[in-house]
Amino acid sequence: MPRRSFFSNAIPLLFVLIWSTGWIMGKYAALDGDPLTFLAVRFAGAIVVLLPLVLAIGAEWPRGGRAILHAMGSGVLMHALYLGGVWWAIAHGVPAGLSAVIAALQPLMTAALAPLVVGERIGGRRAAGFLVGFLGIAIVVSPKLTGLAPADLGQVMVPLSVNVAAMLAVTLGTFHQKRFAGSGHLLALALLQYVGALVVMLPAAWAFEPMRFDLNWRSAATLAWSVLALSIGAIGLLLHLVRCGEVSRAASLIYLVPPAAVLEAWVLFGETVSSLQLLGIFVTVCGVVLANRRG
Repeated sequence: MPRRSFFSNAIPLLFVLIWSTGWIMGKYAALDGDPLTFLAVRFAGAIVVLLPLVLAIGAEWPRGGRAILHAMGSGVLMHALYLGGVWWAIAHGVPAGLSAVIAALQPLMTAALAPLVVGERIGGRRAAGFLVGFLGIAIVVSPKLTGLAPADLGQVMVPLSVNVAAMLAVTLGTFHQKRFAGSGHLLALALLQYVGALVVMLPAAWAFEPMRFDLNWRSAATLAWSVLALSIGAIGLLLHLVRCGEVSRAASLIYLVPPAAVLEAWVLFGETVSSLQLLGIFVTVCGVVLANRRG
């Protein structure tokens, strides 16, 4: 029993550590390809890896054609529209720090919609945790935003709007997954999600980009991590968290992603981490702990 409890408690932390590397992978991917094109290749790679695995273990598929379509619809919202919108917005001028603030609005949006959409009760303690967590995020990314002039924001209004729409898409996708796509093995659900995402992403890349993808050792390594760790590992953990817990608790973990990405950029790229950012990380962690406390 203690062993099971240890792994259950480790899953949220593991999800945050893996998912936060998506910011790092986005920085590498932009060096070798267009954002939508890279995501299309990533989704296709995830399908290639997952399909034989799902067939080999005899994973249970969602019951009925409607459930399969719901799983694919979740993929469109959580992968195609969310990742595509965020990566496209950053590639077209939205600063990564500002994008992180927008992403951090997801738990607040989730808390506001959870009682209406899936009947979850959001108590005062959890609501306070969401607000404290968002305050921590604002502190963490504030050094990256202070240099922005009003003219800079004016030039990225369209990409900024796309970034906000992407945040709304992943929020709705999480609710959709919880309410309509609960049956079936998690790997089968993930496979169907990437099929739905690829159906949308491939035509979008063809329509809006020259579809540049330079294959070299760096892009191959970036693609491998994006497929195996992010598209399969992290998404599998997220689906597990959504299925076994409350949507709002799973969403609160998003607060930990930008601080983790800041620390990873410090380790990998030598980016400075100020004492103010360390304070923000502490405040964010306190907010997430408060939002996830039970009883």
